[in-house]
Amino acid sequence: MTNVFFLLPLWLGALFFSGCNSGGTGTPDTGNDQLASTVSTEEEERLQDLGRKKAIANFGTYCSGCHGDNATTFADRKWRWGESADAIFASIKEGHPDAGMPGFAQTFSDEEIKQLVGYIRDGMQQVAQYSFSETPQSLEGTTLQTETLKLRLEEVASDFGQVPWGMAFLPDGGMLITEIGGALYRLSPEGRLEKVSGAPQVLAQGQGGLLDVVLHPNFNQNQLVYLSYSAQKREGGETKSTTAIMRARLEGTALKQPQTIFEAQPWETTRHHYGSRMAFGPDGLLYFSVGDRGRHQERYPQDLAKHPGKIHRIRDDGSIPPDNPFAGRSGAQASIYSYGHRNPQGLAFHPQTGELWSHEHGPRGGDEINRVQAGANYGWPAISYGINYDGTILTDKTEQEGMLQPLKQWTPSIAPSGMAFVTGNRYKGWEGNLLSGSLRYKYLNRSRLQGATVAGEEQLLKNLGRLRDVRMGPDGYVYVAVEQPARIYRLVPVDEQN
Repeated sequence: MTNVFFLLPLWLGALFFSGCNSGGTGTPDTGNDQLASTVSTEEEERLQDLGRKKAIANFGTYCSGCHGDNATTFADRKWRWGESADAIFASIKEGHPDAGMPGFAQTFSDEEIKQLVGYIRDGMQQVAQYSFSETPQSLEGTTLQTETLKLRLEEVASDFGQVPWGMAFLPDGGMLITEIGGALYRLSPEGRLEKVSGAPQVLAQGQGGLLDVVLHPNFNQNQLVYLSYSAQKREGGETKSTTAIMRARLEGTALKQPQTIFEAQPWETTRHHYGSRMAFGPDGLLYFSVGDRGRHQERYPQDLAKHPGKIHRIRDDGSIPPDNPFAGRSGAQASIYSYGHRNPQGLAFHPQTGELWSHEHGPRGGDEINRVQAGANYGWPAISYGINYDGTILTDKTEQEGMLQPLKQWTPSIAPSGMAFVTGNRYKGWEGNLLSGSLRYKYLNRSRLQGATVAGEEQLLKNLGRLRDVRMGPDGYVYVAVEQPARIYRLVPVDEQN
């Protein structure tokens, strides 16, 4: 997710207030030299200090839901649409909707945009002075006290080049781990990390790449592995992408006999909101999410003729169960199980009820936990507790007849990713709780449940890193996949250590 497509809105978010607080001392010129010449040295130092503080706060408000709470990974990136004053001006004013950046023509005047251009170009040169360059070190062995127990972090894997996105546990005690850049790894029980050949070709741009991984319920017999990813193709002179699912047979460190069993329609030029979480249900069917691909204005999530903005259910070979809620409806995609979703990145089945739960990213505010019901409409974009990233109103409705309310909504957004119910007896006081990773605030969220109600929450592993995935292992331990630094940890109750 740290990529060139979202660089501009990050700088815009990070440096907006330093421009707006210029107090009119700078002339509205697209160059940086003339602007700087009108500002005294003392005032320039004051504005730099103020801008740095405001940049951190504004970054957290506008950008961290997708990109973390600092700009470290963007410091050495090139600007996709040019870094000249004119190019930046055009990008701010008109935006790049296909890459997920809105235009700000309705938010800022031309003069304000020109001021922003000057400060952004100055900020590009001064980013090294911002205290964003420190790389977190491993927290192996760290002990932390929670409300009910004490935990120790054990590092399981760390040699990743990019973001570890999904985890699946193998019968031999090892793991399969996806890396967003396109690599699939097999981790041996002894901790040796090896690349697996045969992974699908992915479009590793924006939020796309190699995403989730799950094993077939009868993996011991058939060795089938399922991978979700952003597929790509050239069409009409453009590169388009979509959410796809491949299944293949795992033989050692190779995938054999690959089959594409699902491709979301339509293919899009956007590079975000792929969804892509997968889970096999108690019924042996594969459930998975497809995000809205940024097409909420076209109302894809409410259009049953299109796959985006839905949770789907298919058989293990990609065929459609005849009892799917829209299987017999003319014009509807038969794989749809529920609709009205934005970008679900957590799926898990309740260990007692067998019901599917999900969480999804809202826009700016309005992240949701939902109990997924067959044929249900969850409202996006007709209803939402969030607003647009540029502060404009998406909808004035938070409820509407025929649309289900979330069990829980987070405002501000925590940017949830990965979901697991706590099972077993290793974590006293956590039994049946729901765990969710937070990308924005870099912590593990524990939701205490009373039936289908979130009765309370605890924030765990604060500042560990952007938590991309959370899983319960077959050994009864909680595992978390973390970005920046890219590592996988196991949570071990201290009472078990001897």
